[in-house]
Amino acid sequence: MNKTVENQIINAEECLRQAMLASDVRVLNELLAPEILITSHLGELLKKQDDIGAHESGLIKIHELEPSEQHIQLHGEVAIVSVRMKITGSYNGSPANGDFRFTRVWAVSSSGSWHIVAAHIGKIS
Repeated sequence: MNKTVENQIINAEECLRQAMLASDVRVLNELLAPEILITSHLGELLKKQDDIGAHESGLIKIHELEPSEQHIQLHGEVAIVSVRMKITGSYNGSPANGDFRFTRVWAVSSSGSWHIVAAHIGKIS
């Protein structure tokens, strides 16, 4: 595995985690591709603005994101990440805590930076 690219993905994942914790929509906007497809843990198909809008409006508030079991596969200019996350937070004012597995597909953007083109969230029971 190319350690340079792997380190870039590890850093991008941490940047994403910090942006989610802070609801930093500027950074989220940079990390999410305009055409991203997100499948929620409820099977809903979401777009970039759905995710950013939830952070921007305060609908979602994440207090803790604890990653574990991170796996990275590199395929040329695409990286697939699977990571388990324990989440503590709220959604629309109600507690939204749980153990989830995120699968993200990172690709090189036209500007040469990494961004997420697809994401899937599954709830671990």
